Amino acid sequence: MRILVQKFGGTSVADLTCMRQVQSKVEKALAEGYKVVCVLSAMAGETNRLLTMAREWSSRPDPSEQDVLVATGEQVSVALFSMLLKDAGWNARSILGFQMPMRTDNDFGKARIMAIDAEQLKKQMEVHDVLVAAGFQGCDDCQRITTLGRGGSDTSAVALAAALNAERCEIYTDVDGVYTTDPNLCSRARKLDRIAYDEMLEMASMGAKVLQIRSVEFAKKYNVPVLVRSTFSDASGTLVTKEDPSMEQVKVSGIAYDKDQARVTLREVPDRPGVAAAIFVPLADAGILVDMIIQNVSLQGRTDMTFTVSRSDLERTLELLEKVAEDIGATEVMHDLGVCKVSVIGVGMRNHSGVAGTAFRALTSENINIMMISTSEIKISCVIEEKYLELAVRTLHDAFGLDQNPGI
Repeated sequence: MRILVQKFGGTSVADLTCMRQVQSKVEKALAEGYKVVCVLSAMAGETNRLLTMAREWSSRPDPSEQDVLVATGEQVSVALFSMLLKDAGWNARSILGFQMPMRTDNDFGKARIMAIDAEQLKKQMEVHDVLVAAGFQGCDDCQRITTLGRGGSDTSAVALAAALNAERCEIYTDVDGVYTTDPNLCSRARKLDRIAYDEMLEMASMGAKVLQIRSVEFAKKYNVPVLVRSTFSDASGTLVTKEDPSMEQVKVSGIAYDKDQARVTLREVPDRPGVAAAIFVPLADAGILVDMIIQNVSLQGRTDMTFTVSRSDLERTLELLEKVAEDIGATEVMHDLGVCKVSVIGVGMRNHSGVAGTAFRALTSENINIMMISTSEIKISCVIEEKYLELAVRTLHDAFGLDQNPGI
């Protein structure tokens, strides 16, 4: 049995006209001899509408009941689309998370997939041409409905492809692939034919919104080829796949950015063992993700500690740090919301020197000050003033010639 998983996002199922476009993609795969698992999101705007309703009914919605509520968005999508397919003569059925079943933990609102009953699904596929599966949702061991968090339908689709050993997972959206940077910021951005899992992970973590990061983690772990395509065109898309030697010939594959950044500084922190733990353990215990960390040179036994967090976590971070600062004897807690992060990404950095120098020289040429720097073997990230974001993205994109195809 040849199996293909196709996932369609909210804009792809927004109305009947859009769903007919989805129908044409599914029917093309059926004509090629595939059995299709079609994973659908809720209609565009529906999840937000349901979350707003939850907040109107409750000042602090119970997470488990909120999951029951928002999961209905996908249920509407799969039922309506199954009706379309059946009217067209296809043997199709809708299937919800608990019916697969897709087992998750009970971290409501951001549950993680634990197991999928692939044999049960394959039995269903033996008698149906198409399984129209609700993305974003699963169930815990107590049969409570759970949801996987924003973008969770991507994760549902890749997990199903892995469990069913599908030939590939196609992610259909309103863009026609993965670009070298955001085309809205840089008109010379170029669509990539292929991108390595590690590069896509870095781009997703740095703010690129084409794929949800957990879906890329699944794809890499289980070696699932993921093809990102547009629902509304026949463009070839971008294949997210395992790295091969040809990819390393290109130093840089893309420029990503993240505006969801806040910079926090503790002034005059005592420079002694245990102080860093005293600062960051309470943040970790509160579920606050810390990104870049810089400790300045120690002067007279004191130093400044600077790090970045998500803007949504800033208020809780400051509340915790006021107590920490008092306990350790720091003199002041400062913060800055006017920052952002730009990142240069490419697996070719492992084998090519000079990437950092090119990036820093390019930013200097535009008088853009770098406040913080972090690196990995395939990424260089810089925190800069947010007002320079667009200029920085375009400047770095030009500096690495990303508007040109490799070898041109």
